[in-house]
Amino acid sequence: MTQAVVFDAFGLENLKWTGYDNPALGDHDVRVKLHAASLNYRDLLMVQGLYNPKMKHPLVPCSDGAGEVVEVGAAVTDLAVGDRVCSTMIPDWPGGEPGPNLLRTTLGGPVDGMLAHERVLPQQAWIKFPEYLSYEEAACLPVAGLTAWSALVEDGRLREKPGAKVVLLGTGGVSMAALAIAKAMDAEVAITSSSDKKLADAAKLGADHSINYRTTPDWHKAVLQVFPHGADIVIEVGGEGTFDRSVKACKVGGFIALIGVLDSQRKPINLTTCIMKKLSLHGILVGSRAAFADYCAFLDTHRLKPTISRVFDGFDQAPAAFELMARGGHFGKIVLRAG
Repeated sequence: MTQAVVFDAFGLENLKWTGYDNPALGDHDVRVKLHAASLNYRDLLMVQGLYNPKMKHPLVPCSDGAGEVVEVGAAVTDLAVGDRVCSTMIPDWPGGEPGPNLLRTTLGGPVDGMLAHERVLPQQAWIKFPEYLSYEEAACLPVAGLTAWSALVEDGRLREKPGAKVVLLGTGGVSMAALAIAKAMDAEVAITSSSDKKLADAAKLGADHSINYRTTPDWHKAVLQVFPHGADIVIEVGGEGTFDRSVKACKVGGFIALIGVLDSQRKPINLTTCIMKKLSLHGILVGSRAAFADYCAFLDTHRLKPTISRVFDGFDQAPAAFELMARGGHFGKIVLRAG
């Protein structure tokens, strides 16, 4: 028996700090003592019942966690007691193209997630992270960090585009991870936000151009002022009316990475312009273990660290952490440290 945050009905008010029974340790399983977890917008929607209203519960939320291996099954060879590891959101995606049943094994729904003092999961659900990172920093990598890496590098081919022009929407976990990756690869970055304070903070982290989409609703025009031929890559995290502006901000032959969990498009999108500009539109499904390993190696080489907005002390502070995310009061990632 360990302790975990569990919800047995949708709604933040139903998050409970309670006893939790892990499965027995199998030959291919690893037991990890969790030291930190981080929130993604998917986690908030999951708890609210907006991600999948048919999702079975009770459920332990949160896909992202980091901790120390305390026990391994008899057949485990790639991890050992004492290893520092973080979770892999899609454990059964080793590399290549995703298979048809991967979404059945995603952590934080439908499989129990990381807001627990201990978790027992198959060995492929864990991966070692760079030694220079803290547990709190490593807990930011599995979803937001890897999604940004997949969008820019795995699918966006940023390595093949020296001097690329990149547009990032918002200053959440994915966009801030993408900013760090893009600048490490010498890209020129424009970023949007409704907050001048957040834009100023992003500039301190390397953003070259800042656009307030509240004061500049047609923000794509501002992008075209700094990138006259348009952006090579747009990280489209979603929002009312953003897709059409992302299309307009892209160059002919450009690439749009769709992070669809945030999308709230209510009107038909203009696909004709996508065709006439010969755009590539890719849905980004976090990433594989092979991509995660490549991302960790890149982080290690460049000594990049995730942007953390706030660390809450104790997993039992999950309701307050989710409330902060719900009101958009964060810049980068929200982290909970195990109590």
